[in-house]
Amino acid sequence: MIAFVGLGNPGVKYADTKHNAGFWILDEMANRYKISFKPGKGDYVVASKPNKFLLFKPTTGMNNSGQAVQDISDSWNLIAKEICIILDDVDLPLGSLRIKPKGGDGSHRGLESIIYSLNTNLIPRLRFGIGTDEKMRPAENYVLKPFNNKDQKISKEAVKRAADALDGILFNGLEKTMNTVNS
Repeated sequence: MIAFVGLGNPGVKYADTKHNAGFWILDEMANRYKISFKPGKGDYVVASKPNKFLLFKPTTGMNNSGQAVQDISDSWNLIAKEICIILDDVDLPLGSLRIKPKGGDGSHRGLESIIYSLNTNLIPRLRFGIGTDEKMRPAENYVLKPFNNKDQKISKEAVKRAADALDGILFNGLEKTMNTVNS
């Protein structure tokens, strides 16, 4: 069983902001598999395809995602390598994807919180590029705004490719998918 954890901020106020890319990608997966999110037993919502995968969206807010992921790990008996984090990356160009089996937080506070809470950086992740030609620093201001009209189309296409990558992880494994997506 693999758990995909999409990072974002809960609530209508943040729904269309770049920082919610992880939520968008999991919404695409849920639509593909015709499953729905329901409240979990912790600070998250969950959708599942029994015996295949779990989708989690923490409701703690981005910077406290580690609390929810620790709870998910404990409640579902998952080890770090069975949890794949899906997050936005301001340092990757819009539409690009990167999969890694482990690594640092890359100055992403949500991922930093997860690494700290699980006490390991051996956590697979899919990074979704949100970088554009807009002023991206300070990043806190940039990520909490929606894409402009011209970038929304690219973003929506990239969300579908990111969901394809998650399907690749499910059916072909992390390493093979990583080699395909990252090349």
